[in-house]
Amino acid sequence: MPLVRFDLIEGRDQAALKRLLDASHRAVVKAFGVPERDRYQIVNQHPAHELIIEDTGLGFERSQNLVIVSVTSTQRSDKQKKEFYKLLAEELEEYCGMDPKDIMVSIVTNGAADWSFGFGEAQFLTGKL
Repeated sequence: MPLVRFDLIEGRDQAALKRLLDASHRAVVKAFGVPERDRYQIVNQHPAHELIIEDTGLGFERSQNLVIVSVTSTQRSDKQKKEFYKLLAEELEEYCGMDPKDIMVSIVTNGAADWSFGFGEAQFLTGKL
């Protein structure tokens, strides 16, 4: 059920976006133990001048291939989050040729009452999920 948003510089073709989304989903499934069809992904592409993503003083430069991954999810353990960061970087490097320094991740946590998957219901609260 994590909702995963990707912000990136425009220009990737459809095949490259598919690889990015598929690789990211594999990391979500492995790290968070969600079902394969528990997939919610949104891509936002921006002109280069609309994304300023620096290094927080860590001393490295990012390329135009950067991606910001924003995950909204119910609570995950620190262990799961660390595993997700690691797996995401590995998947994106292997399947998308991305340099791990070009991957920035933010996870925002919410609760069961904050989700409705349709039909005007809160499925986590009704017991359907």
